[in-house]
Amino acid sequence: MASATEILLGVLPLLVIAYLMVGQYWPATRAMPVAWVTAVVVGFFGWEMTPRWVAAATINGFITATNILWIVFGAILLLYTLKQTGAFDTINAGFTSISEDRRVQVVLLVFLLGSFIEAAAGFGTPAAVVGPLLVGLGFPPLAAVVVALTGNLMAITFGAVGTPLIIGLQDVFATSDVATPAGTTVPEWVAQIGVWAATFHVTVGILLPFVGVAMMTRFFGEERSIRPALEVLPLTLFAWFTFAVPYWLTAYFIGPVFPGLIGAMSGMVLTVGALKAGFFHPDEEWDFGPQETWPNHWVGDIEPGETTTQDGTIAADGGVVTKQMPLWKAWTPYAMLAAVLVLTRVWSPLTDFLTNTLVLAWSDILGTGLENDFPLLYLPGAVFVFVHLLTIPIQDMNGHEIKAAWVETAEKVMPAVVALLFAVATVQIMIQSGKAAGIDSMLAVLSDATANFAGGVYPFFAALVGAFGAFLAGSNTVSDILFGTFQYNVAENLGVSRTILVGAQAVGGAIGNLIAIHNVVAALAVVGLVGEEGRVIRLELIPLTYYAVVTGTLTMLFVYVIFPGVF
Repeated sequence: MASATEILLGVLPLLVIAYLMVGQYWPATRAMPVAWVTAVVVGFFGWEMTPRWVAAATINGFITATNILWIVFGAILLLYTLKQTGAFDTINAGFTSISEDRRVQVVLLVFLLGSFIEAAAGFGTPAAVVGPLLVGLGFPPLAAVVVALTGNLMAITFGAVGTPLIIGLQDVFATSDVATPAGTTVPEWVAQIGVWAATFHVTVGILLPFVGVAMMTRFFGEERSIRPALEVLPLTLFAWFTFAVPYWLTAYFIGPVFPGLIGAMSGMVLTVGALKAGFFHPDEEWDFGPQETWPNHWVGDIEPGETTTQDGTIAADGGVVTKQMPLWKAWTPYAMLAAVLVLTRVWSPLTDFLTNTLVLAWSDILGTGLENDFPLLYLPGAVFVFVHLLTIPIQDMNGHEIKAAWVETAEKVMPAVVALLFAVATVQIMIQSGKAAGIDSMLAVLSDATANFAGGVYPFFAALVGAFGAFLAGSNTVSDILFGTFQYNVAENLGVSRTILVGAQAVGGAIGNLIAIHNVVAALAVVGLVGEEGRVIRLELIPLTYYAVVTGTLTMLFVYVIFPGVF
């Protein structure tokens, strides 16, 4: 058993992150390099890491981070491309034309459209995009942020076409000393983890669309009650069902890349179709009270009813922009994205070509045996950029719009570069720390101590550990990188299912996004309400508590009662 000194040293990099980001409000761009330095010092003095092993682990982390950044860049580029052409405003108008009822709009724009954006782009973009759309429709900015952060939680685990599971778990496990179920590879096992994560989400998420509506009516309605939300309960359950069934089936039969995309697309088509056919409309239309009765902290620099069009002008027309575009044309890039992603993953000749062409690989990094690569063409980032190039002629982009999309994308991605590079490098040092001396790594020591301290009740808190990681880093992917191996080791020490416990980690990483400081600040900034972070986080603790408690209860039931024999 590890000594108290070893445990304290092992947890020190994580304590540094927590203190700097939560206690001192440092941005991740400053906190993560300090955490990396801390991990280097701890590794050198406490784990006998040589400079060669420190450098190799850091390089390995940088390569993994570059994979993430390529995906993020492509996803954001396509999103800003559609904003520049006006396609996104057209998509929004197509939804809002269905109903003027704010409760229906939350289901359509927050749960379904927000989930689609998360599945396609991830990394905090849904709240930053959907929030301004809601404000443009007349929502109080504070209400827009609160519901926008809440609604897309089910898609986060599979966000940015599966990045949290593929990069956050699969790539990390491939360089770690983890066993997989007999006869399975690491990718196959991570796909199984994805099925368990989807199972948690489908079960707990049955109330998610309702919770989003209830948060709005309880805290921002004139009556301050959830009763108006109960009136649209049939609609929220139908939207959940049309999303959840294809979502889970996709995770089970296809893998972790497409559940969010296919679930959201199915939900949008079926729910919009049902509403257009006259089903699920509430008897009376619900709206916020008169604006003059709203508290001052509900509204910031942007007045409700205003929305920024693709040319930077302000329109007060509920999202109808000057550059008109047919709805089918607006959706075409995302349809192409889904088709190309599927093609590159299921057509073997193309898959083989992409996985073996322009692959920047480094085997036996600095003679340590570590290896990693950067498959430029196979990663989804290349698909996003390819669809962006196809969109230029399809949606008649001019040079100014193309330049603006690239500039906005660079501005959005650049702050994440330093944070991700050093966050992943820090985790790699913690994972590889024991190999040079043939002893347990920092994460192994921490998992042993946690298992001994929490004992058999730990599975209840597994999702909260993942939520803590996302709260710190603002990313489900980084949370999985930070704690995926840790959860595996704890499960192994407790003798419970490693697959289920890591699945709970993947769900926890999504839960933590509700209160992730980066996400909250970004969502508030785009609606002109910077400074209300504390108020938003306090409100988001309500859905977080519901999701974490139910997920924890399910985890205990799964590992001890229902599925005790699962690997």
